[in-house]
Amino acid sequence: MIAYAEKYKGIHPGRVLKRELKKRSLKQRPFALSIGEHPQTLNAITNERRDLNTALALKIESKLGLKEGSLVLLQAFYDIKKEKEGRNTRTPDFSILRKSLFWDTDIEKIDWKGKYKAVIRRVLERGNALEKNEISRFYGAKKVAAVTNSMNDMTTSP
Repeated sequence: MIAYAEKYKGIHPGRVLKRELKKRSLKQRPFALSIGEHPQTLNAITNERRDLNTALALKIESKLGLKEGSLVLLQAFYDIKKEKEGRNTRTPDFSILRKSLFWDTDIEKIDWKGKYKAVIRRVLERGNALEKNEISRFYGAKKVAAVTNSMNDMTTSP
């Protein structure tokens, strides 16, 4: 199992499960029902929208004949990778940012990583000192400085 885990270390166990089901020509829905789980649950796991808990991992491993604990180990490695990447802080502190800064969108649904330039610009233009500090903490001083410089370039060019 260790060689198996090393090969897939840091990959969501749902991706490995999806591949395993495909390799065995098993459909997700009938497989989920055969282990007494909701098909939606298995679908969310195989599409990496949900983590794999130990009880379900044991059911899947038993049904597929995988070594006990292999999927749990993959989940643990994936959790370690997420923690190292800082995914536990995917959003800024909402107690500091006013929702009125983002009046035109749902603050809970903002793509904070993908739309960082727009977010930083908005906070720099309309935010108070606390909000600017939170954005600097969340994105880092270098990223905020780069956006600030691009904003300055836009105002000084003809």
